[in-house]
Amino acid sequence: MALDENIREVLDYHRATNHSVESVQVNNQTLDFSNLPRTYKLYRKLQSVPLPEEQLTSTLPALTALSGYSATPPSTSIPDLATLATLLKLSAGITKWLTVPNGKMAFRAASCTGAMYHIELYVVCGELEGLPAGVYQYGVHDNALRRVRSGDFRGALAAPTADNDGMANAPATIVYTSVFWRNAWKYQDRAYRHAFWDSGTILANTLAVAASHSLSASVVTGFIDESVNRVVDVDGAKEAALFLVLLGHEPSTRALMMPAPERARLETLPYSPQEVNYPLICSTHAAASFKDTAEVEIWRASAFTANPFIPGGDVKPLEVATNTSPLQESVDEVILRRGSTRRFQEAPISYGELSTMLATATVGIPGDYVKEAGSSLNDIYLIVNAVEGLLRGTYVYHRSSQALELLREGQFRDEAGHLGLGQALAHDAAVNVYFMSDLEGVTERLGPRGYRAAQLDASATAGRLYLSAYALGLGASGLTFFDDEVTEFFTPHAAGKAVMFLVLLGVPASRKHVDRERNWFTSKTPK
Repeated sequence: MALDENIREVLDYHRATNHSVESVQVNNQTLDFSNLPRTYKLYRKLQSVPLPEEQLTSTLPALTALSGYSATPPSTSIPDLATLATLLKLSAGITKWLTVPNGKMAFRAASCTGAMYHIELYVVCGELEGLPAGVYQYGVHDNALRRVRSGDFRGALAAPTADNDGMANAPATIVYTSVFWRNAWKYQDRAYRHAFWDSGTILANTLAVAASHSLSASVVTGFIDESVNRVVDVDGAKEAALFLVLLGHEPSTRALMMPAPERARLETLPYSPQEVNYPLICSTHAAASFKDTAEVEIWRASAFTANPFIPGGDVKPLEVATNTSPLQESVDEVILRRGSTRRFQEAPISYGELSTMLATATVGIPGDYVKEAGSSLNDIYLIVNAVEGLLRGTYVYHRSSQALELLREGQFRDEAGHLGLGQALAHDAAVNVYFMSDLEGVTERLGPRGYRAAQLDASATAGRLYLSAYALGLGASGLTFFDDEVTEFFTPHAAGKAVMFLVLLGVPASRKHVDRERNWFTSKTPK
């Protein structure tokens, strides 16, 4: 299939899965709970490698870590088993058990659409302290690793990334995959979007936890899909690799490039009595897949640099506070305390709080799809319902100058509620934050794989925004939306842009008392 045909394929997928009032009304899907998929992977024969139960703690403030903190990045950083265990648990592990009508439900470290938990993590590492070289799957259900392959296969990842800088020198790499059916059971074809939404919120946790333990981390989205799938032994259709995260740096143990091994075809238990195939998911993923290193090299050479907005109206610089804080928690403490806000008070947050969340979350994702730190494939639009020190209305955020431009003044609570599929959460939240991308421009520059990157870029940034809210003692929640109506609402400024993600910020209905006498960005208590 020609490149432009592949671009049309992914853009057609996005349009076909847009929500509208009509599409929601005519969708007569009923959920078959007798066919509800299990939310984790089980191998029939692989033995487990237990991980340390005690998590490493960090004293670095959460907002500092979320900002991608690095005080003189170490020339060498190597995770040991304890660090790796902490990072896996706080990225995708079970952090608590919730009581629900039918019993207990496992609550994960990162939010997921519909709590379907379809993202799997695999570790490909050289010899680490406490862990032999190998390929491992992270078993969420028992917080243990399963050894898929023995030996050092880092070179088998370096080759399909066209020897990406840092890949062969990374002591460990995490491969993020999606088991599409585990989300499609509820969300049908739209589940392909959710593959990147949900892996992106996990990625936000991973990057913050890595930063809090002085471990370098970067994201690789350009690779030969079949080769990476073979390394972690997935078929690329029912379960497929989405992206890689390089952890640490150790040039003295540089892996030698090697071809991808044949699939081991390890037996796993079925997720449901009957899995339903969604061809549109498979064809869209295939259209955005790379088949050779030449495509990977073109991808890397085409890395995106966003053109800065030129403000056309009233602009208000962010006012990031530096001397007060609700909580002086570390990332691990924030992640363990995190939830998904189910009800907001119609109460204001301060402009300092909104400014801090935006500044913290938008430092940029360290991905291979952008050339410069801080660049993004998405623009941020806001409906401001209740922020002290900021007029109610609609805004666009200027990353380069860290300022909000007023687009339209007014009270838009009802409109916010409607755009969020008529849900009270969007109506009651203090701020609705939309991530919007010029998909035609992105795919023209990056090709069809740019669609994956735009979704991931939005969700990982939104994940940081989410954690920043909890670090400030506020609430946050992700929500779906009426796609074209959001674009129309922010037009003319957002004309031609598509919504990638929506996150709500505000005061939760059951807000607890917080201590406001600590500094957000240092570990010191002001006198």
